[in-house]
This record gives sequence, C-alpha cells and structure tokens, in this order.
Amino acid sequence: VQLQAYGGGLVQAGGSLRLSCAASGRTFSSCGMGWFRQAPGKEREFVAAISRSGSSTSYTDSVKDRFTISRDNAKNTVYLQMNSLKPEDTAVYYCAGAYGSNAYSSDGAYEYWGQGTQVTVSS
Repeated sequence: VQLQAYGGGLVQAGGSLRLSCAASGRTFSSCGMGWFRQAPGKEREFVAAISRSGSSTSYTDSVKDRFTISRDNAKNTVYLQMNSLKPEDTAVYYCAGAYGSNAYSSDGAYEYWGQGTQVTVSS
C-alpha cells in the first residue's frame, strides 16, 4: 500500500482543515488506518485511527470532539476533519496503514506510511 497525504496548509486558530490520504493498491480495505503528527522538536504522536470497516475509531484526548476520522473504502481514501484548530495542532501530519481489522493507536502497528502534510495554525 502506498499512501499520499494532502490537504494541509496555513489556517487561523479556530479554523478547519480536512486532510485526505489516498491509498494505492487493493489492500486498503484490509487495513486499519491512522493519522499521526510530529511537531518540531517533538516525537511523533498518535492522533486518530479507524478500523478497516470504519465501525470503530480512536482519538487522542487532545483532539476528541474536534477531529473526526473517516474512510471511504470505495475511493481508497481516509480523511481527517479538523475543526476548532489550535496553535498546538501545528505539525506535520502523517497517514499510516496497518494490516488488520482494528483502529490501532500504536505507531508500531503500522507497516505503511505516507510522506506527511504540513498543518500550521496561527494564533
């Protein structure tokens, strides 16, 4: 599975962005998908994950009620809708795929990684 993330950009605090991650290959629907982010000088952290069926999702506490992960298996695409953005959400966002059915929160579970898209939230 090859992953291509896009949709990042510069937005003011309180604004919204939607990230997309397009997957190539026929195994997308066999993978749990996740979003991670890495801010300058910080380690990569888990943001959100979705099971391969889309029936189960998981979020880190700091984005709950603001971010929504979803997927369209017919389009081989996973999305991250980000609302009420804060300056601390500024980071490079990566999508990732893990063979299996669950919404995995550990980056060690993921075999496939996209190249990242920059999200910058100004105050």
